[in-house]
Amino acid sequence: MKKVVTLTLNPALDVATSIGSVAPEIKLRCAAPAFHPGGGGINVSRAIHFLGGQSSAVYAAGGHIGALLKRLLDEEGIDNHPVSSAGITRESLVIYEESTGLQYRFTMPGPALEADEWIACLETLFDLEPAYIVASGSLPQGAPVEIYGEITRYARESGIRVILDTTGDALNRAIGKGVYLLKPNLRELERFAGESLAGEAQIRAAGERLIAEGLAQVMAVSMGAAGALLITSAECLHLRAPIVPIASKVGAGDSMVAGIVLGLARGFALIDAARLGVAAGSAAVMTAGTRLCRGEDAWRLYDEVAVS
Repeated sequence: MKKVVTLTLNPALDVATSIGSVAPEIKLRCAAPAFHPGGGGINVSRAIHFLGGQSSAVYAAGGHIGALLKRLLDEEGIDNHPVSSAGITRESLVIYEESTGLQYRFTMPGPALEADEWIACLETLFDLEPAYIVASGSLPQGAPVEIYGEITRYARESGIRVILDTTGDALNRAIGKGVYLLKPNLRELERFAGESLAGEAQIRAAGERLIAEGLAQVMAVSMGAAGALLITSAECLHLRAPIVPIASKVGAGDSMVAGIVLGLARGFALIDAARLGVAAGSAAVMTAGTRLCRGEDAWRLYDEVAVS
């Protein structure tokens, strides 16, 4: 298996709990919380581990929350490389409302990174000599918006493939720099395309246009229960997700990225890596709170992902 390294510049401690009902102005007594390491790249590394693969996680970590993040990753057996930061790592909160089945997600901004801190993250990333880099998640204050683009440019010159899962200016600055694979959801693709997209034909046309403009070589557009479209300059394939019971949608996108990159790192054909991604994303929605995919679910669902 080729080496995969994930980068998370703005990690989080994910706290998940539940309550009967949410109401304003009163004290709400929640169930006992569950704590999990979080943030895009960290979630990808954890999901790769749950799928039976290996990766290394590079992330900024500060204060007592950063220390807890490392301890939790160590307990899960994730190879992880924290880079010390002065700010305290953020927390994110997910609350499940039992009376309605709704889920409330509260995401904090995270601390700012100083220049020497984000530079140390990049040095650690490339010192690990990856074959695949997964750069995922939001950027913290202090990190330049060009950072993912510069990572991609340097990686391309070094023969490293970059899988990018981010939005906004951080993504815009990476256009034309050589991203190998991008995983937008439909709403994100509409923002890139500057238009509403209704139906598979419009999604395909927008994806092919953005690939021609240099956004990425491959685009895996996640479409929730409908599965995903795998788009390259040569073809567009619809991967239909199996029908599964939905417990929580948190972590489905990161699990999908994990399945794709694990498949690629193991030498799968692109379409089969994408099938594993859809299976892992489907498996993730079967788990409650901030839990990611279970390996046994993902590999069982892999054979049920239909391609057309």
